[in-house]
Amino acid sequence: MFARLFAPTIEVSAHCDLPCGVYDPAQARIEAESVKAVIAKALDSDDPDFRTRAVIIKEQRSNLVKEHLWVLWTDYFKPPHFEAYPQLHTLVNEATKLAGASGTKGTLDLEVADKLLAKIDEIAEIFWATKKA
Repeated sequence: MFARLFAPTIEVSAHCDLPCGVYDPAQARIEAESVKAVIAKALDSDDPDFRTRAVIIKEQRSNLVKEHLWVLWTDYFKPPHFEAYPQLHTLVNEATKLAGASGTKGTLDLEVADKLLAKIDEIAEIFWATKKA
């Protein structure tokens, strides 16, 4: 036991949790498209049970949007990306807020869903530019 405590250690580092190429902003976009579609269905329905289920699903999908964006932000994008695209921190922050409680998670406003999709598209444009570099 003591031998393990005093054994030499080596420092390791990894550039990501999974092999390169796994990341894709399309995952966030698909969930955001789902959020928008669920909002539209909820607004078109007079059935309170259906609307309740729709709101629950919309909130779950909004959380998934945030999770996918956070994975890109924390695992894929690196300091050189943030240097080349100084607006990236702000874009991810704005997009996750648009998917959060003050955004699609907390509203049935289709305009908010459209704004979320637009932010994801901006992030995707930067993402694909970094993949070409």
